[in-house]
Formats: sequence, structure tokens, C-alpha cells
Amino acid sequence: MTAASRAPEGAAAAGEAPAAEHRIELAIGGMTCASCANRIERKLGKLDGVTASVNYATEKARVSYPDGVSPERLVETIEAAGYQAALPAPPQTEAAESDGGRSAAEPADREADTLRQRLLGAIVLSLPVIVLAMAPPLQFPNWQWASLVLASPVVVWAAWPFHRAALVNLRHGAATMDTLVSMGVSAAFAWSLYALFFGSAGMPGMTHAFEFTIERGDGSANIYLEVAAGVTTFLLAGRYFEARAKRRAGAALRALLDLGAKDVGVLRGGREERIPVDHLGVGDRFVVRPGEKIATDGVVVDGVSAVDASMLTGESVPVEVAEGDTVVGATVNKGGRIVVEATRVGGDTRLAQMARLVEDAQAGKAAVQRLADRISGVFVPIVVVLAVGTLVGWLVAGGAVEAAFTAAVAVLIIACPCALGLATPTALLVGTGRGAQLGILIKGPEVLESTRRVDTVVLDKTGTVTTGTMSLGAVHVAEGTDRAEALRLAGAVENASQHPIARAIADAATRDVGDLPEVGEFATADGLGVHGVVDGHAVVVGREALAREWSLTLPDELVAAKEAAERDGGTAVIAGWDGEARAVLVVTDEIKETSAEAVRRMRSLGLRPVLLTGDNEAVARAVATRVGIDEPGDVIAEVLPEDKVAVVQRLQSEGRVVAMVGDGVNDAAALAGADLGLAMGTGTDVAIEAGDLTLVRGDLTAAADAIRLSRRTLRTIQGNLFWAFGYNVAALPLAAAGLLNPMLAGAAMALSSVFVVTNSLRLRRFT
Repeated sequence: MTAASRAPEGAAAAGEAPAAEHRIELAIGGMTCASCANRIERKLGKLDGVTASVNYATEKARVSYPDGVSPERLVETIEAAGYQAALPAPPQTEAAESDGGRSAAEPADREADTLRQRLLGAIVLSLPVIVLAMAPPLQFPNWQWASLVLASPVVVWAAWPFHRAALVNLRHGAATMDTLVSMGVSAAFAWSLYALFFGSAGMPGMTHAFEFTIERGDGSANIYLEVAAGVTTFLLAGRYFEARAKRRAGAALRALLDLGAKDVGVLRGGREERIPVDHLGVGDRFVVRPGEKIATDGVVVDGVSAVDASMLTGESVPVEVAEGDTVVGATVNKGGRIVVEATRVGGDTRLAQMARLVEDAQAGKAAVQRLADRISGVFVPIVVVLAVGTLVGWLVAGGAVEAAFTAAVAVLIIACPCALGLATPTALLVGTGRGAQLGILIKGPEVLESTRRVDTVVLDKTGTVTTGTMSLGAVHVAEGTDRAEALRLAGAVENASQHPIARAIADAATRDVGDLPEVGEFATADGLGVHGVVDGHAVVVGREALAREWSLTLPDELVAAKEAAERDGGTAVIAGWDGEARAVLVVTDEIKETSAEAVRRMRSLGLRPVLLTGDNEAVARAVATRVGIDEPGDVIAEVLPEDKVAVVQRLQSEGRVVAMVGDGVNDAAALAGADLGLAMGTGTDVAIEAGDLTLVRGDLTAAADAIRLSRRTLRTIQGNLFWAFGYNVAALPLAAAGLLNPMLAGAAMALSSVFVVTNSLRLRRFT
């Protein structure tokens, strides 16, 4: 509830304006798990009128606050909770922005690089410690002291991220998985030091027998260095891969902004001058040549061309533009030279607005609480209480101090979450590896929970269900006209044009009839088509309006062919020569061969497919019918990028869990806003980065396989967690009773880890 909504009725009656609500985005540092994000939200929520949403993955906090609260106070509150916070950086110049971009990326890079160094060091040092402890024949004289030398840097240096997080949690009366890791590792190491220096474990010739017995003992002859080093290494690996995923959190926005032109030819004083696009101002006129990106949003003031806006709008057919028409930045000029007057620049452009849509959608996702963290929220406090209770209970019952400490430490060691820590990363590693072999890239464990509940799949049309490229379909000729001749003459004229429809016709003509003749007196009609002279024939190819201008009348059979093509979602191109309309050439965006099978598989998984496109209604319904989407309400056409987000949100508001499959920039915000985003790997980098799953081979059937694999991987993780947790729970009473032999504790931990890894390896057989 905001401060405005809490305003006293008397104030409102007196005519006082309600407190204004402000919004700010803060960069957060120091979070180690999803519970940290929840803790920050709770701390900020205690401020009057403040509401906050903290995203652990992107390390950002979206905060709404009233007039009485300053941004600095928000930062102070977060820092008082033990985390770092930073206000948004002020606007900078282009050079400063590029430098700032690099420096802003450095903390995330440094975090991942530091973890990588710790992980590599831990692997090298802990491997011989584990091997020596688990293989008695290799235990040479004084091997225990060599293990101490090797394990000490692992426990102190490599495990420091866990110790630091545990200290932060301790200061604020909280406990997470980091707390249990730090306590278990520290307890194992501390008791090993005690056994080496004050017990009999440091005696020359000491060996550890690898045996399974249940008996009481004081523990002074046992060391747990392999437990301390092994747990640290395993969990550090998981933390490193998590840091890598977080480092890529902003890649969607960077890829989106990189789509724009970097420089532009602006007209000043009658001359063309190349300048950085950031220096372009409203009212400036700039030149766009064929093949170039349009620098910013504007209005065409000179020239005629065809603009490929498919990456932004999803429209498969390039849009004809002429003087007075609006164009959008980052779209591509496919035709002639045009001059554009800038109407919006910088953060006001359509591209910048789409970047904000993607960012809003990502930040608005509910933070997924890791399964292991959810377990630790209950498990950690219970283990700590049980360990302390064990120590006190033994001492009260008159037990020896060594035996009491042995039992208490055994509780912490057996509860140390080695298998719990392995449960998610091993299944994810095997599942993602198998997915990569099948052309499916899964971005992280938070993705998997979404797949379990998905019941609706929204499919983009262009580039997802269809190929996204224009091709010549049917060629209908009038009576007495040879098909090859019609294709040869039409292809010759179109070969002189760079329009995508023209290229489709020319390429098909070249394949069917061979080399095309030269064209003379070639000319382009404004947005209507082309004409020229081929082998003495005056050839006209284009829309029906162009045919009428040349007094070409379609015979009845060609009229029927044209109408049928348009009903089926094709683009009808009329070709005529020597004063007569001779043929109708149908150009289409081809449907992928596997699209219909993919829709069938989705239905078999209990999913409802919905076709969503920026293309026109006729094309959308024709494509939907051919792939098996028959319900009228499951075809949504002629939508803008922001409308795609709205459609996803509407379906979600109806209680549906929505997966989105797309490939273009226009799909990025919807991919990020959906419960599950599946990006075609043949599409744009923006879509790939905004999606949760990437389908490398661009085959829609991979979407169904991706959902199946994700669900299977999630079930494996859940099974791993259940059994790993079960091992801990079963052994805790034995440890508390002082009946757990240290080697049996180590064996139980090893066995639980082996089970988790073996269970995860079953995912390699997924087909």
C-alpha cells in the first residue's frame, strides 16, 4: 500500500494532494541466494509507503516510494541489512557511456573470475586430499599432515564466499544454505585440527580404515579434511556457474541496443557528413542507402524504397515507403536511397522503448526460490539447534567432553549439504548437456520450474512457424501463355530490383529457366512494382494497381487465381507484357516442414498452441490452418511488439501459464515476460538472450522436446533433493546419539553424492 492510499480522509477533504509516488531502480550487490532478495524486500517494506521488488538474477531492485522517503535512505536501509546498493548513474556522453558500460560490467566479471580462480585452486588442492582419505593403501606416513597443508587453503581461501555470507546472515539473525556450508566446513576443519594437535590423529603411521561400523568413540583419532575440502569444491562449482548465468542477465538489453546503427550520414549545409548516431538531433535529415540500417525514427522526405521491418514488427513482407511515410530506427532499407527527417532520438525511439519492455518484463518475473534454499530455510535452523542440543545433552548426561564434541560435530558433518548442493548442478549439467546435443540450450535451474506448469504455448509466425524468407510458390498463366516464358520475362525484370519479393521471383526464375536476359529501360513504380524492356517486350511486374496504370486487364482465370492466393495468405504479383496481363505469381513465406508435427506434439503434452503475429489476418489464419491451429480464438494477428506483451499478460491474467516461442526483436519483450521463453537459435541475438530456452536448430519440434527435457530434468532434481535430504535425516539421529563412526559418516555422504550423480546421469538417455 502506498502512502497515497494511506492518506487520512481529513487531508483529502481539505484538498491536500496525495503524496506523489516515485519509482527508482537500484543496483544490488552482496546477494548470495534468493532468500537475500526476500530479506531486502522485507527491510524496504518496513519503510512507510515503500514497496520493492528485488530480482536476484539481475541484481536489481525496483522500488516505489513516497515524497517523505529519499533514494539515499533506501540505499542506507539496504546497506544496513548487510548488502550493497547503488543509485542509477546519471546520463553521460557517448564516450563516457561506453567506458561506463565496461566498468559497470566489471563487478560481475570480477565475481565470476574470482570464483573461477577459487574453484580451480580448490579442485587442484582437494583432489589428493579426497583420494588419500578414501583409499587407505595410499596413506603414506604423515599423510594426514600433507592433507592439512593441502586442505587449509581450500577451507580458508576458496570457501571464503560461504564464510562471508554466513557472517552477514549471522549479523541479521538469518540462516541459509551458506550458513550450513560454512558451519559444516568449519566444524570438520576445526575438529581435524583438534584431532591432529591434541588427539592421536597426528601420530606418525596413523591411517583411516574405510569401514562401516556403528560404535561410540571420542573422535580424537579421526580427521575430516576430505569432507571440508570436498564440500567446498563441489559447492563452489555450483556458485561459479550461477555467477556466469547472472553475468549474462543484461545481455538481452545489450543485444537489443546493439541493433541500432552506429553512425549516420546527416545532411548539413548541402553536404553529407558522417557522425555518430548519438549526435543526431530531432529535425536532422539523414541519408539511408540500400542495405543500411535506418539510424532513428523519422519521416521520409525524399525517395522511395522498401523497408524490412520484420525484426521489429514481425511483418514478413517489406513495407513500401515514400515521401511522408514514417520509418523506425534499426529497420533495414532494402530498396532505393531515401532521406529521412529524425522525429525521435535516444531514449524516445521505438528501439529504446522495446529495450525498456524487455527490462521491465525481466525485472517483473517472480523471483524463483531455489529448491535447496527452500529446504535449508527449515533444515538449517533445525540442524544448528540439534547440534547445540546434542552437545548440551551429552554434557548434562555426564558424558566426556571429547565424546560430546564428537557427537555435535558429527551432527554438523552429516548434515553438511554435499548431496543437497550437488542435486541441482549435476542434474542441470547432464540435462543441459543432453539438451545441447539435441539443439536445446537451458539457461538455468529457475527455468525448469516454469516448464512444469506451462499449459499454453504462444507461437510467433515469421521465422518460427514459417521460414521467414520469401519464396515463389505457384505460377498461374493465362490461356495460351507458356509458364517458362512468363517466368523468364518476369524474372528478368525483377532481377534488376533488390526488393525481397523481386529477389524471390528472380531466384526462382534462375533455378527454373536458367540465365535471365538483360533488361532495358528499367524503372521502379512508387511502391507498386517494376517495368522494363526484355527481348523487345514491354514487361510490367507488380501489384494490380500498376497493371491498371498500364491498362492491363486480368482475365477471369487470373482474377480467380489472385483471389485464391490472397485467401491463402500469399502475395499475388501480376506479370504482363505487350499490353496484356499474362500471369499471376504467388510469393509466400513458406511454412517449415516440421511445424504441423510440432503443434501435434505440443497438444500431446497438454499444451494449447496460440499463433501470434504482426502479419495480416488472412496470412495468419491460412498458416494456422495448415499447421493444425483450428480454434478462432487461438489466432491473433496484426499485433505490435507491445501488443504481444499484452497478449501474454492477458493469457496469464486468465490463469494460464504461458510459454512463448519466437525469434525476432519484436518477440524479445514477450519472451522475457512469458513464464517460459523459448527462442529460436536461428533468430536474433536479442530474442535468444531474452528467452529462457534456446532452440539451436530453429526447428519448432525442438520446442516440444525442450519442454519434455526440462520437465524430466526438474523431476530428477526433485528426486535428488528428496534422497539427499533423506540421507541426512536418517543419519542425524545416529550422529546425535554418538553412534556414527566418522568413516561411516564419510561413506554415507559419499554414497548420497554418488546416488545423486548416478541419478542425474540417467538424463543422458533422454530422447
